[in-house]
Order: sequence, then structure tokens, then C-alpha cells
Amino acid sequence: MELLSLLLLLPILHLFFTIWKWVDNKRDQECYILDYQCYKPADDRMVGTEFCGEVIKRNKNLGLNEYKFLLKAIVSSGIGEQTYAPRIMFSGREESPTLSDGILEMEEFFYDSIGKLLSRSGISAQEIDLLVVNVSMLSAVPSLSTRIINHYKMRHDIKAFNLTGMGCSASLISLDIVRNVFKSYKNKYALLVTSESLSPNWYAGNDRSMILANCLFRSGGCAILLTNKKSLRHRAMFKLKCLVRTHHGARDESYNCCIQTEDEKGRMGFHLGKSLPKAATRSFVDNLRVISPKILPVRELLRFMVVSLVKKWNGRGSSKGTTQGPIKAAVNFKSGVDHFCIHTGGKAVIDGIGISLDLTEYDLEPARMTLHRFGNTSASSLWYVLAYMEAKKRLKKEDRVFMISFGAGFKCNSCLLEVVRDLGDGNVWKDEIDRYPPKSLANPYMEKYGWIQNEDPSTFKIPEY
Repeated sequence: MELLSLLLLLPILHLFFTIWKWVDNKRDQECYILDYQCYKPADDRMVGTEFCGEVIKRNKNLGLNEYKFLLKAIVSSGIGEQTYAPRIMFSGREESPTLSDGILEMEEFFYDSIGKLLSRSGISAQEIDLLVVNVSMLSAVPSLSTRIINHYKMRHDIKAFNLTGMGCSASLISLDIVRNVFKSYKNKYALLVTSESLSPNWYAGNDRSMILANCLFRSGGCAILLTNKKSLRHRAMFKLKCLVRTHHGARDESYNCCIQTEDEKGRMGFHLGKSLPKAATRSFVDNLRVISPKILPVRELLRFMVVSLVKKWNGRGSSKGTTQGPIKAAVNFKSGVDHFCIHTGGKAVIDGIGISLDLTEYDLEPARMTLHRFGNTSASSLWYVLAYMEAKKRLKKEDRVFMISFGAGFKCNSCLLEVVRDLGDGNVWKDEIDRYPPKSLANPYMEKYGWIQNEDPSTFKIPEY
């Protein structure tokens, strides 16, 4: 009888053990952000109105029409006078970059931000198990990830990934790599390094679709420390809840709208096509369609379904003579999201997302201020926006932060972070957050160079530099 009872008990014990093991493994698969450090270059790399004008005048391929186009672009860009450029610009060598220029630009960022991050966290470089580096427009041998490993003398068994060509949405792609590695390995530390190398990528021609990139992109970067250690979850700043990647590279229109190429005279540049807004909108909608059920409460999803059905029904009725007005079927993202971390791709990008998600100026303020102060720092820009929220002491325990980014390909990537504890350190904004938002975001470019709008093409002479 006892033997029979034991035999009956064994399957039950095995079932409980299996459930316990599944739950335990699931907990080890969590992805926590312990800390992050945005990069603030030295003040001698700051791009003011005067310096910007000097750089433009150095390009002898520009004429009056290009000057007018650039003035309109920079005035409406949302970028202020305190953004940063690589050192090659200040030595006047932007048209003849070397490989060393790009590498030195990255190393200046690496050693500053990674050093500060590791020092503040109390974690040594030898404890890092996984390193992911994304710098889209610079590929060197040895890789940038290897240069970091060599400088910090990291372990020989570290798992290293080096991403290039992934565009402005690369930091969330890197985050996805970390998340997936964490699913297979327990108790690990990961270091995510995201930036862009501008030194070798200045466009010196006169193609409008390519000189626009010169107006938008600025120097920056961010180093992020992550873990899946359960024992450190209370020290963490954020917990990754979900992440969705949308890639429209199979569509020719999306593929060609944002591409590195050469102009008619063989000058390398970054082409931003007229189909870019359409491609961005299409990828954004598809991304929201997938991530919405993951981040919104059931009641909001049910409300959306009911409203959609009513709208469809009323649409049928209107064809039979019904005069009832249309019903707006839109998801209220604020029902599941507390803060919106938007990629600073430009003023039009921020405005477009704001309209699509029905956001207020309070919601858009972090992205607008980041664009104004630091410009579009490519894949790292999301973390400057996040740091602004932290500096403003907006991020409270259990708040949910929705990150949205776009990149060449064309890609739209998004994720949801949960704030693990109250935050308010300030990061890169710490010493100047009290000055934001300023009373006006207008830059002085129109006041300084507005006279060019009245120039006659037949008498205009290119200014001497």
C-alpha cells in the first residue's frame, strides 16, 4: 500500500518540480537596466551659429539656392546652438577624413561614458559577460567592440557583438540581442554601447536630399549596463517588459528612402528621400499593431474593438443614406503608458508621433528638448530623452515608459520599460535641467542669415571664408 502511494506521489512531485523549474528559469530570463551614462562632449566641440556658418561657407559646391534651402532646414529643424560636432569639423578637414578620425571620435566617447558607468556602478570591466556595440556608419578592423575589450582588458570568454548599418533604431536592436542572450544564460552582466561616427560621413556636395543630414545629425552616445541577476533587481532602474521590431526592407520604396550612397559626382552621402515620411508611417502603424496588445490593458483593447465595430457598422449605414458622422476609432495609449520616449529624428518626426498617439506638449517635451540641446544623435538619442525625464523627476516606481525609434531599412522598433524605483539623478542633464524648457526654442540662424532670402541669383557671390 505504501509502495502504491509512493508511485502515485512521484508524478505529482515531478509535476511540481517541473513547474518550479519553469518559474525559476523564467525569473532568470528577465532583463534589467542597472544604469546608463549618456555622453556630453567637451564645450570646445559645441556648434554655434557662427561656426555653423563657417562650415557651410567652406563647401564651395553650394550656391544661392542651396544656401536658402539649408537656412530653411536648420531654422525649422528644432535644433539649438549647443549641439556637438566631431573634432574634424573644427580643424577644417571634414572633406578629407581619415579612418583615425572616426576611431578617435568613438574612443573619446567610449572611454568617457563607459568609464563613468563602471565606476558609478561598482562593477569591473572583467565582470562583463556580454558586450554589444552599435555604430552604424563606421566599420573598422579590429572591430569597435574589440577595441573596447582591449582597452578595458575584458575576459577572454566575453560574448561580443558589433553592429553596423542598422541606423537610428540600432540601440533597441542591441537591447533585443541582450534580452535573447539572457534567456539562455543566467546571472550575467551586459554592456550595451550605442553611438554614431560622424567624422567620415560629412557630405560635401550640393544634392539637397543629402545635405539635409548635415543639418540634423550631431555627436553623442550612451553606455548601458544590464543584468538578469535576480539578486540585483532591486538595484535596477528599469525592467524590460516587451520589445517589438518591424522591418520593411522587402519594400523597395522603404528600402531606398534612407540610404548611404554617392551623388552624381561620386561624393558619398546619406540620402533622405521624399518617400521617407510614408515609409516611416507605414512601419510605425505595423509596429503599433503588434505591440499594442502587449502594453495596453484589456479594457482599452475591448473599447477599441467596440468602437471599430460601431464605426464599421455606421459606415455601412451611411451608404444607405444615414447622416450620422464618423466615429474616431483610436487606441488611447495613455491607458497603458505613462511616458513616451520618442526618437529625435527631427521636429516633423516628433510632431507626427504626437498627432498619431494624441500626445500633449508635456508628453513631447523630453523629445523636443533633447533635439534642441543635443540634436539627432542617431541610435543613442532615446537615452538622452530618457535622461531628461529622469532629471525632471518624472520617473516614479512602476511607471511605464514607451520607447519608439526609426532607422534605415526601413525599420521601426519599440519597447516598454517599467521603472523599478523612483529616479531623479539627472545623468547628462544634471547641471542644466533647471533651464529647460526655455521660453523659446527659436534659433538665431534666421536673424543672422535671413538676408540671404532677398539675394538675387544673378548678382549673388559666394561669401569668402
